[in-house]
Amino acid sequence: MLKRDQSRFQHDSQTRPVLYNHWRERDAGGRSRVSSIFPAVDQQQKSILGSFGAPKEHIFMTKVKMSWHSTYRSSKFRHVYGKAGSREQCYEGIPITHSVHDNHFCAVNPKFLAVVTESAGGGAFLIIPLHKPGRIDPHHPKVCGHQGSVMDIKWSPFMDNIIASSSEDCTVRIWQIPDGGLRRNMTEALMILIGHSRRAGLIEWHPTCSGILFSAGYDCKILIWNLEEGVAVKMIDSHPDVVLCMSFNTDGSLLATSCKDKKLRIIDPRSGKVLQEADCKNTRVNRVVFLGNLKCVLTTGVSRWNTRQIALWDQDDLSAPIMEEEIDGLSGVLFPFYDADTHMVYLAGKGDGNIRYYEVSPEKPFLQLLMEFRSPAPQKGLGLMPKRGIDVGECEIFRFYKLVTLKNLVEPISMIVPRRSESFQEDLFPMTAGTESALSAAEWLSGIDRGPVLISLKEAYKRPNPAGLRASKRDRRTVKGIDLLENISPNTDKELLKMVYRQQDELRKLKDELGEKDERIRQLELELKNLRNT
Repeated sequence: MLKRDQSRFQHDSQTRPVLYNHWRERDAGGRSRVSSIFPAVDQQQKSILGSFGAPKEHIFMTKVKMSWHSTYRSSKFRHVYGKAGSREQCYEGIPITHSVHDNHFCAVNPKFLAVVTESAGGGAFLIIPLHKPGRIDPHHPKVCGHQGSVMDIKWSPFMDNIIASSSEDCTVRIWQIPDGGLRRNMTEALMILIGHSRRAGLIEWHPTCSGILFSAGYDCKILIWNLEEGVAVKMIDSHPDVVLCMSFNTDGSLLATSCKDKKLRIIDPRSGKVLQEADCKNTRVNRVVFLGNLKCVLTTGVSRWNTRQIALWDQDDLSAPIMEEEIDGLSGVLFPFYDADTHMVYLAGKGDGNIRYYEVSPEKPFLQLLMEFRSPAPQKGLGLMPKRGIDVGECEIFRFYKLVTLKNLVEPISMIVPRRSESFQEDLFPMTAGTESALSAAEWLSGIDRGPVLISLKEAYKRPNPAGLRASKRDRRTVKGIDLLENISPNTDKELLKMVYRQQDELRKLKDELGEKDERIRQLELELKNLRNT
């Protein structure tokens, strides 16, 4: 005798839930067992169950289809991890400043590391050659020309020996550092820029013009300096309160600012006209950064519930954010860093020991959390190495220099993509901004905009394990310059394996040569484009 059991849900090979009917029958001993399993069918398939002896009063149910969306998102940066430098790679014994100003107090380029330090009788900062880590001499020479505490330092993106500094003495100074570093204290600046009536808190170099520098002071004004003439050419006074952060887009035609009045502004830097303005009534915006060519800006701040949050905005419409996300309930300022080459955003909080990193996309969900680097030591500030100074051979895509005040230590942190290939990774290292200026100060002031002059990082690439290639050459059996493995057929599995490895090496070399030629063609096309722009 057949009895219908209760219906159950099972999944077919297409991962769609299908309703099945289980039929049980009693054997001679009175025990029940499953005799047949019939999927629920429509009216056209009733005859199928009839052939198995199913009762006519069976209730047929239609197949239920449900949509299925995977939460997995493919990304080549999913496995990026942070690697802290060893003790031999750190810089120890640095008297890091105890200033409470929300800034990084650190700047780095491929030649030097600059750190703002504690000093009596004025402000000072150290200049350390990057290739000389270890314990720093307590009497190491300093740049000590300011009469007040140094509030911000920035290396020129075009000249590795030029650094700008702003101070509480209301001045901005330009310094030229010798190639080997300082041998004695430097007190005479290359240029002294006087224009602010109160302390100068922020400085920012123009991204494509080497002769333009922006500075923001506590007098609520932004000054534009023409360094070719040493004068201020424009003053932007559209902020009623102190400017907290400045950020340029890729070609420097737009300037984004955050202000203490809780407003986000997009400004034309030449005219000072406010193009877009967002009144963040329920939040307090602290930091802002342009997201390259995505036509978006990212802000970090504090929500109405006093939690740290990030927000993404359309640069052409600041009426409402595209998305908002709360991070945590800590109180330190959240600093954003954007990598235009990989479209990744790094978030590091002042006083935190962790660094979160996201991948940015022009479509939802816009920001995808990848991973988080954790460290027990809190950070006071972070210096950022330009792309032309990272280790391409180790697949390093980003590098921070972390200030640890408790240990008087500067620790490098590398963000690495784990890959085993020995060739240059073009998808990780596209053409990036170089040291050549795209236009002069006069050209920029006249209204010309140009993107950065791009370079390839392939020239800095070094094959990580050349010993393996030499070993493969020793394994080859030659007689009078003739490769025997090429002229005879393999007799054993070992000889066949050697032949396969040799052919793989030859294919790899050919691919590398083809990639080098493609890169050369790309460089020539880029040079031709730059010549046409000029």
